Amino acid sequence: MARFHHLSVLPEEVLRFLAPRPGGIYVDGTLGGGGHARQILDASAPDGRLIGIDRDREALAATADRLAGYGERVMLRQGNFADLAEILADCGVEAIDGFLADLGVSSHQLDTAERGFSFQQDAPLDMRMDRSGGATAADLVNGLSEGELVRIIREYGEERWAARIAAFIVRERAEAPIETTLRLVDIVKGAIPKAKWEERLHPATRTFQALRIAVNEELDSVSRGLAAAVRMLRPGGRIAVISFHSLEDRIVKQTFRGFTGGCSCPKGLAVCICGNVPTLRIITAKPVMATDDEIERNPRARSARLRAAEKL
Repeated sequence: MARFHHLSVLPEEVLRFLAPRPGGIYVDGTLGGGGHARQILDASAPDGRLIGIDRDREALAATADRLAGYGERVMLRQGNFADLAEILADCGVEAIDGFLADLGVSSHQLDTAERGFSFQQDAPLDMRMDRSGGATAADLVNGLSEGELVRIIREYGEERWAARIAAFIVRERAEAPIETTLRLVDIVKGAIPKAKWEERLHPATRTFQALRIAVNEELDSVSRGLAAAVRMLRPGGRIAVISFHSLEDRIVKQTFRGFTGGCSCPKGLAVCICGNVPTLRIITAKPVMATDDEIERNPRARSARLRAAEKL
């Protein structure tokens, strides 16, 4: 197994908005390399606890060693943070003081060729965050209809050339199954006219993003997981979420707004009958972005957006 590494983005900002304190219980829903988790544990010393969740067995195995010094203050679970309520029940936890999610793919996953996330290295076309089961990117590329490929690439990748890319995929897979990352890269490059390639964006970026999201059902997980996290927060508890593309950020923004609304009764009713009350207060009027200094140290931070809210 390759040495696990992952550079945490917006570390100072996460601590400022999450505001961990001694005695609190915090969840890192996307544990990764444990960078944010260590910060939370240090800030909540001596008795704050952290529950770390990740779908990636490699991440959990490597990070368990990194966090071993914190002893019983740490509980790690493999799983999807969309299933937060069940995971917390398994840990004997009824409510939490803070929740963090750093969405998307980790540096380790991108840099480990055999995981199939990167369009820079040749590897099996996998892209599963949890490799214990489920369809791979190769399964989707070779098995879905042309129309479904168009939908995924257009909707999840926001790719204007989705129809042409899907047509090229279907044509090429008729000759031989598409099983590796670089073969797919070549197909995408051939589908997008070279004059239309963007200067600072690899032509396969959006297609790979779309397939990764589809393979891991990421957007549904974000929506379910954030709603569960808000419900599990104690009054005064904080939720902080880092997203890396507009689809994720839109879900975070809409989820937060959904919990800030009050009465939804039709206008004119003398008395509220819906019973809806605001449960969140948004504490980031706009998404917080990385500084130029951080982007220079960690280019991945360039597209990071942090949003945070507090339970009422």
